Amino acid sequence: MENFDIAVLIPCYNEQAAIAKVVADFRLSLPAARIVVLDNNSSDRTAEIALQAGAEIVRVSLQGKGNAVRRGFADIDADVYVLVDGDDTYEAAAAPGLIRKLIEERLDMLVGARRDQQAAAYRPGHRLGNMLLTRCAGFLFGRSFDDMLSGYRVFSKRYVHSFAAHAHGFEIETELAVHALQLRMPVAEVDTVYGVRPEGSHSKLNTWRDGWRILCTIAKLFKAERPLLFFSIGFALAELLSLGLAIPLFQTYLETGMVPRFPTAILCVALALLGFLLLACGLILDTVTRGRVEAKHLAYLSVSRGAAVDSGDRR
Repeated sequence: MENFDIAVLIPCYNEQAAIAKVVADFRLSLPAARIVVLDNNSSDRTAEIALQAGAEIVRVSLQGKGNAVRRGFADIDADVYVLVDGDDTYEAAAAPGLIRKLIEERLDMLVGARRDQQAAAYRPGHRLGNMLLTRCAGFLFGRSFDDMLSGYRVFSKRYVHSFAAHAHGFEIETELAVHALQLRMPVAEVDTVYGVRPEGSHSKLNTWRDGWRILCTIAKLFKAERPLLFFSIGFALAELLSLGLAIPLFQTYLETGMVPRFPTAILCVALALLGFLLLACGLILDTVTRGRVEAKHLAYLSVSRGAAVDSGDRR
């Protein structure tokens, strides 16, 4: 690993109770790595304490974890990126093993799946929400992860330079997972210890609000990344409703030769036309999406995997 430039990115908002230990632990585990704290408008002494602990500080003015990650990916150049929350719940000692696995198996993303050692570490509501959202994303986008919302990940340079972050807040984890699945990148998941927050540190995650935002993000990504399937569902619903309303009209017409419910007939025609319009939108946007995916893939391929790996290929 000594031949690779490694950067540890720590997005933070009011984590003065935990940040010094997080920086110290990662400095101990990865002594040659750049430790970068992405301070997201903290109103406490997070940035000051992190600087005293030996971290670099990048201030991110746009609020939200997604904005902090986007800025970190844009400003920091490295061969391997470690992304971890600044709340001291993730195990820094696991980082060398995660990086080694990423390099040796030539992966583009490695997720540290949370395995809590204490009941208080992972609240039941968050656990249930994570499971439901992970399964939902897996159903829509294919092969997925056991812990899609984990905040502990390792990325290759290729991944980072092909990722166009759109999320603003905690829904960034969903977007990170879907990007890897869409480009069919080599990914893996490794169990890591998940602990409780230190005293004085408080979670910024709201179960219902952020869960709803993540669910909305999945729906938006479904529409953006699989438009043909998304609009085909609308097509099928419109046509079925149109057919259901039209059957009694046809029965009456066959029996009497008349169409007494003319407004219903107009509604049936409108629903049928709407269905075909949705199908046309899906077909057109599917072509556009294929072009976007190809552009992302070309951006992915244009980035070197790292000096050490390339030199090994030449040998």
